[in-house]
Amino acid sequence: MIGLGKWKFPVDTMLYRGDAVVDVADDGGTYAITIALSGMDVPDITVSDVRENENTVTGTAQIEVLKGKDIPFSITFEGDCANGFLKVPFMGKIKLNKGVRIG
Repeated sequence: MIGLGKWKFPVDTMLYRGDAVVDVADDGGTYAITIALSGMDVPDITVSDVRENENTVTGTAQIEVLKGKDIPFSITFEGDCANGFLKVPFMGKIKLNKGVRIG
């Protein structure tokens, strides 16, 4: 498994400006991925179809607020740095750049 640990990404969008903390964990051989946003309650997120290819993890997330809508994501890990994106319906592509390992 790649990218295990906590990662902090600066986020700057129309609806949110702050840090996203992505926790990538091993849950018995499958990825357990959680997201926290500073200063904001995050609704329950379901992550599925997680795959790894070399140093990149991709998958799909869903949240209750956007029922029936998929949020594809991709994060590439390089040492203690990471970059990626989310494709959020109605918002478009949100870049996750300059991520750093914090735990």
